[in-house]
Amino acid sequence: MPRKRPTIADLRTIKGKRQLTMLRVMTLEEAEAAERAGIDIVSIPPDLLLHPEYRDAAPSLFSMPGDNFYEIGTSDDFLRWSFRMYKAGADAVYCSASFATVKRMADEAIPVIGHVGLIPSRATWTGGFKAVGKTAASALELMEAVRNYEKAGAFGAEIEVVPVEVAKAISERTSLFMISMGAGTGCDAQYLFAEDILGQNRGHMPRHSKVYRNFAAEFDRLQQERIAAFTEFREDVESLAYPEDRHVVKMEPEELERFMAQLDAKLTD
Repeated sequence: MPRKRPTIADLRTIKGKRQLTMLRVMTLEEAEAAERAGIDIVSIPPDLLLHPEYRDAAPSLFSMPGDNFYEIGTSDDFLRWSFRMYKAGADAVYCSASFATVKRMADEAIPVIGHVGLIPSRATWTGGFKAVGKTAASALELMEAVRNYEKAGAFGAEIEVVPVEVAKAISERTSLFMISMGAGTGCDAQYLFAEDILGQNRGHMPRHSKVYRNFAAEFDRLQQERIAAFTEFREDVESLAYPEDRHVVKMEPEELERFMAQLDAKLTD
């Protein structure tokens, strides 16, 4: 029996009862794999949501398009963008812009997911790419940000690289659906990037990531196979081993004889 795609009401009912799974996927193939693997929620590039085959590949995935606030623009830009995403089948939208921008969308009944803790696009304000909320004062600031999202009408928030005790305490004290990225199981969903799970990331691996497959090694192997195949093709062409008779079309002998006779005659006209 096909899975039913969860609604906002469903996720609110689930909150605090069980852990959901969430992935950042970038391609149609990754979205289809997430669907078949039984993943609950995906964060996706806006262009992927707009792909005409997206919902065929991922009919039951709660899908949340998002981009950095500076890629979308002002509150007006976000509002227009969110309408476009919602019309295309988004279940919620991600927004790391201001609380006022979140409110603009929420006031129009667009489900919005905010972001607290380590926010990569705003990391300079919290000291760079490191944990946020390790002191009582900074942890209380996180709670205040969550309260502001509640007031703005957000549905939920990603909480990234925050001490597990803090994330759990906040999640227990908010109506927001809290999505953990490196913030522990006290939240409502666990979020990882597909590229980390698949071992595609050749650079720094975040502490919270976990590698389940080694695609990087497979990509290296495939690249060597590409080079070998292209080299063999070049060598075949240079040695006249390619093309063989099976790769080309030949004319019937009678037609060839007639063609050659008429060709020579044409050239002497």
